[in-house]
Amino acid sequence: MSPIPTLGFKCALITGGGGGLGKAMAIDLISRGKKVLLAGRSEANLKSTASEIGAAGYYVVDTGDIPSLSAFIEKIISEHPDLDCLINNAGVQTPLEVLGPDYEFDLTKADKEIDINIRGPIHLSVGLIKNHFSKNLKDQGAVIMNVTSVLGFVPTSVVNPVYNGTKSFLHSFTTNLRTQLDQVGSKIKVVEIVPPQVETDLHRTRKDPNDNKKSHPMGKNALTIEEFMDGVKEGWENDNDIIGPGMAKKAVDNWQNTFGKAYQDGVDAQKKK
Repeated sequence: MSPIPTLGFKCALITGGGGGLGKAMAIDLISRGKKVLLAGRSEANLKSTASEIGAAGYYVVDTGDIPSLSAFIEKIISEHPDLDCLINNAGVQTPLEVLGPDYEFDLTKADKEIDINIRGPIHLSVGLIKNHFSKNLKDQGAVIMNVTSVLGFVPTSVVNPVYNGTKSFLHSFTTNLRTQLDQVGSKIKVVEIVPPQVETDLHRTRKDPNDNKKSHPMGKNALTIEEFMDGVKEGWENDNDIIGPGMAKKAVDNWQNTFGKAYQDGVDAQKKK
């Protein structure tokens, strides 16, 4: 068996789907005839977005509240047994400086960032694979998409050390997850989406929340959400395993050219033992 095509699914759950990149991906998938479910922390935001874009429903869930995710998985599988795609998009970015003058290194905030950006995607991915995708959809197949960041490849945003680390972690996890599923002949497709700087509200906790906008000197190379989606749609339609819109493509290509073969050689060597 081989994984299904990236767009071969019927029903997607998008975390962080109430706005930003999650909403943009939801709009495109709905336009393709996909059933889309939104998940996030703000019910008011989810409700208005779901109504606006024609989503099939929404779930209020904090993906950083790890103990709650097992029950959430059971609930969504029960209510939507046709669910065959998970898009782990929810994420937070908190500026933190150990001794810097601008941002306190609040360890509680750092822990929450790790929970949302790392533990949430792991629990949702593994939970759905073991309890639904590999059982109820074994012959049909399913898709998991993890949204990482170019900062997980090149951590140039020095003020965001925890965020950069979480995205590097999620990149490695996604790479290994894809390999593990391939090794057992699973039909589950694993895709990594690598955003560069995009005009969203991700920087809302910074002193200047608009420094990722094109109108700002620091954001002159940022993509609009529409430009980001152009790259995502191209990657989806080309069935790419890793999608790097805009300037992220260079970082992805550099990683694949530098480490891709070494990674595969290492995996192959382990298989021969």
